[in-house]
Amino acid sequence: MTFPTDALTEAPAPTARPRTSGSGTGSDFSRLSQRIAEAGLLARRPGYYTARLGLVTALLAAGAVAFVMLGDTWWQLAVAAFLAVVFGQLALVTHDMAHRQIFTRRRPSEIWGRLFGNLGIGMSYGWWMNKHTRHHANPNHEELDPDVAPDILVWSTDQARSSRGLARFLGGHQALLFFPLLTLEGFNLHVSSIRALRAPSTKSRVLEGTLLFTHIVVCLSALFLVLSPGKAVAFVLVNQCLFGVYLGCAFAPNHKGMPTLTGDDRPDFLRRQVLTSRNVRGGPFVDVLLGGLNYQIEHHLFPSMPTPHLKRAQVIVRDYCAEIGVPYHETGLIQSYREALTHLHRVGEPIRRQRKEA
Repeated sequence: MTFPTDALTEAPAPTARPRTSGSGTGSDFSRLSQRIAEAGLLARRPGYYTARLGLVTALLAAGAVAFVMLGDTWWQLAVAAFLAVVFGQLALVTHDMAHRQIFTRRRPSEIWGRLFGNLGIGMSYGWWMNKHTRHHANPNHEELDPDVAPDILVWSTDQARSSRGLARFLGGHQALLFFPLLTLEGFNLHVSSIRALRAPSTKSRVLEGTLLFTHIVVCLSALFLVLSPGKAVAFVLVNQCLFGVYLGCAFAPNHKGMPTLTGDDRPDFLRRQVLTSRNVRGGPFVDVLLGGLNYQIEHHLFPSMPTPHLKRAQVIVRDYCAEIGVPYHETGLIQSYREALTHLHRVGEPIRRQRKEA
C-alpha cells in the first residue's frame, strides 16, 4: 500500500526568492529583533519554569509511586504508557535548558540538563546539544543539518538516488513506515547517547556516562525486582515505543516536508529559519503536547526565548514576514503530518521507479 500523490496536500514551496540582507544593523532580522526586544519577549520567566519543572518532577514521582504500589500486575502497562508521556515532557524541558531559556548561564543549564536528560530519561545532554546546535545553525540543509542526513530514511530525491543498504530497502515505502519506525526512536536515543561517550566532541564523559548508566541500572533493577521477567520486558517495550512515538510526533511537524537546502544555498538568517520551518496551530492542548515546538518559526529565530512568550512573538513575526514578503507556513497538527508523509512518499519515487525497471 502506498500514498497516492494527490491524496495528501504537500507544503507549499516558498514563493519569494531567498535574498541575503546581511547581519548588520539594517538587516531584516535585526529590525525584527528590535521589535521583539521592545515587546519584552526575551525576558526570563522563572515563575513559569519553576511551576513547569515542579509539575513534571511531581508527575515522574507519581509514576514511580504507582509502579511500586501496583506490584506484579499487567496494569503496570498503563504506568508504562503514563511514564512515556512524562519522559517526553522531560525531554522537552531538557530542550529548553539546552537553549538557555530557563537559566542565562551555561553552568546551571548543563547541570540541570544532565539531571533531566541523562539521569531522568537516559539521553546524553552533551550529545543531543551538539547535534541540535548544528541543526539550528543550518535547518534542513542536506549536508549540514544532522536531522536530514540520510540514515534509515531519505529526505530528498538526490538522497534516494544515492541511497544504499537499509535506506534503499525502506525508502520506497518510507511514508508508510514512518510512524512504525518511531517506536524505535526511544531505543535509538539511548544507543546514540552511549556511543557518543566515545566521541572526541563529548565533554564531561565520566559524568555523562555515570548518569546515563545510573538511569539504565536503576530502571532495569526496579523493573525486574517488582515485575516478573515477562511483564518487565513488556513494560520496557510499551514505555520506550510510546516514548519514541511521542518524541517523533513532537519534532516531526517542525521541518519535515518543508523546503531543503543544498550546497551554497544559504539565504540570510531570517529566511534560512522561516522558510524551512512550519508552525502548528491548535490552542493550549497542542502548546502543552508539543512543549512550544509548535511555534517552530519563532523558536528558530529566537532559540533562547522562553516558551510562554512564543505565542505572543508569533503575532509580531507573522506580521513582519508579511511586511517583507517572506512566506510564513502554519497548519494544523494532522495536516503537518500529512505534509511530512507526502514529502517522504514523493522523495522515495526514484527508488520505487528503479525497482520497477529492474
